[in-house]
Amino acid sequence: MNNLNPPFLPDMVNIWQQTMNWTPTVQQQELFQKLYELILSGNSQQNLTRITDPQEFWEKHLWDSLRGIAFLLSGQTQENTGDKEELTPSSPPIPIAPYPQRGPRVPQSPILNPQYSIPNPQYPIPNTQSPTFIDIGTGAGFPGIPVAMTVAHSTVTLLDSTRKKIAFLDKVKNELHLSNINTVTGRAEEISHQNQHRQKYDVALIRAVGTASVCAEYTLPLLKQGGLAIIYRGNWTEDEAKSLENAVQQLGGTIESVEEFTTPLTHSIRHCLYLRKVATTPSQFPRAVGVPTQKPL
Repeated sequence: MNNLNPPFLPDMVNIWQQTMNWTPTVQQQELFQKLYELILSGNSQQNLTRITDPQEFWEKHLWDSLRGIAFLLSGQTQENTGDKEELTPSSPPIPIAPYPQRGPRVPQSPILNPQYSIPNPQYPIPNTQSPTFIDIGTGAGFPGIPVAMTVAHSTVTLLDSTRKKIAFLDKVKNELHLSNINTVTGRAEEISHQNQHRQKYDVALIRAVGTASVCAEYTLPLLKQGGLAIIYRGNWTEDEAKSLENAVQQLGGTIESVEEFTTPLTHSIRHCLYLRKVATTPSQFPRAVGVPTQKPL
């Protein structure tokens, strides 16, 4: 792919609206496009993602990332997220040069059938005015970067153990002027025992990292009392639910909800697990690096 002339992402305004009761602003769409271009370019230096087709990128990285936090976006409009020229909810406006005319954008998809419409239940979080997120094992920045672009007045910490990926994310942060993003090189098992991170976040996000019980051990120690862990999954079974329930009880949490939904383009089944922090996590958790995966709770 010629990254000097990358394809446009599809707008998918109808699908955003029908599945999340929300649509990105023009400026957020511009940010999505620039993020896509940076990732295509970054792929030549390191393996960031195998998902590079524009529609696949939109569905599996952008839509999937934001589906987990749709309850924070539902009904949000340009008028109640700040100035119409603002590019990120918590940073000042910055100019973006118009994209050169490279041909038409990908055609807008038609409105989905009603069976793909998604309800938007509400999950309270401790601080709705300026919520703090941590994205554990963020990789190429998903779901954390799209969350930072869209959730009003948010602060998002991106955590990954690979220095090279964090260096790339710092570049993205700087080039897109995402002043509400912080990056940390490290592992959840380690930073969860540091005062600046333990019990400091309203929402912990984790996607494609280990089993659900391992994800619970990574996320719950980082949450404030009343905080919410959101675990992004593909398939989900009753056996996994039983092991997760056992784990969250030990970690001071409870399973608030398991949502099953269908992706809008490929109609794949996905799940989001919502865990609530209801009690202080015992100090021995998370256990040492490697132990949660080798000996799940």
